[in-house]
Amino acid sequence: MKNPKDINIEDYSYELPEDRIAKFPLPNRNDSKLLVYNQGEIEEDVFKNISTHLRCKMLMVMNNTKVIQARLMFRKETGTHIEVFCLSPHEPNDYAMAFVATRHCVWECMVGNAKRWKNGQTLTLPVTVRGKELLLKADRHGENSRTMLIDFSWNDDTINWADILDACGVLPIPPYLKRDTQESDKTTYQTIYSKIKGSVAAPTAGLHFTEKEFNELAEMGIERDEVTLHVGAGTFQPVKSETLNDHQMHTEVISVERGTIAHLLKFIGSVIAVGTTSVRTLESLYYFGAMLHDNMDLQADELKVTQWMPYEGGYTIGVKESLQAILDYLDKHQLQALKGSTQIIIAPGYEFKVVKAMVTNFHQPENTLMLLVAAFVGDDWKRIYDYALGHNFRFLSYGDSSLLLPKGLD
Repeated sequence: MKNPKDINIEDYSYELPEDRIAKFPLPNRNDSKLLVYNQGEIEEDVFKNISTHLRCKMLMVMNNTKVIQARLMFRKETGTHIEVFCLSPHEPNDYAMAFVATRHCVWECMVGNAKRWKNGQTLTLPVTVRGKELLLKADRHGENSRTMLIDFSWNDDTINWADILDACGVLPIPPYLKRDTQESDKTTYQTIYSKIKGSVAAPTAGLHFTEKEFNELAEMGIERDEVTLHVGAGTFQPVKSETLNDHQMHTEVISVERGTIAHLLKFIGSVIAVGTTSVRTLESLYYFGAMLHDNMDLQADELKVTQWMPYEGGYTIGVKESLQAILDYLDKHQLQALKGSTQIIIAPGYEFKVVKAMVTNFHQPENTLMLLVAAFVGDDWKRIYDYALGHNFRFLSYGDSSLLLPKGLD
């Protein structure tokens, strides 16, 4: 396997005119264009016809994470605005537990206008939840170059953290949309199957699906399943270093049910991933399984796929053996889901283990999602993006879609 550390990120750039970025979604989700790449051939269709380009006996896997209203707008007594962007829970450090926490929780956050918020100074925000008036307090603690820990507290045992975010938080739409969040985004920036709260960005490939497509896929015999990866703000970050070697990949939390692992075992070689987050989750599963194959007693905090793990060698077991190792581990420890974290970077040189086909939107130049697509289709990514630019496709989160079949369907 080629090591991607020496990849020059400028080789994965293209000119994206501002007017090609979709600022709003289409009125009907499935009216978006669909670029179909099948073994080097490119054709154009609409998303509502996606089932006609697939075959039966496939497993479609999608990310069921739900975007939270993660932006909190505080204002000091002086009138200064401080924006607190909640990224991931720190105390409790489990997403499910964090959302049901009452009175107190700590999150890792990005803070806008942080220089105007002094240590020891408590910010307050009046909140109305189900007719109840309460005061949300925020205190800042340890910080690094990008984030800090924010201690949130409120004096009401009947109100949990999810209630507070729903009442006063703002949905974080992508910064490249260059507009304020609108009420409609609360619906249009969620997939119709989103259910597990935790993301600060939508798995946007899934935004195109309606019940129509799901019904047609089911009629064909294509099965569906779900994984959970909570998308972090790092998904929007460009690679700022000249080469990939100096880029620090963001870490994201994964949860996959036991039944999904068993489902994947039945469809080895026939898995289609909806979105790059599903791809990252499914490919990370292989390395979780490889680790567990060698050590069934790993603790939950040891289940981490590091950035360069796939390129370090030594992982020779098959996909079937890897997935079976996960099932054996879950059974041994009487667990219903595998939970871990991944920092995996998928770039040209990567050998895909689980994913056969992919549904994905068109991504920003010079970021890690662009590299993932290039790893999947090779140098043909240039032809794909040239075609999309030349045929009036809409780009990024609210833009059009593509179905990538680099090796075709058997």
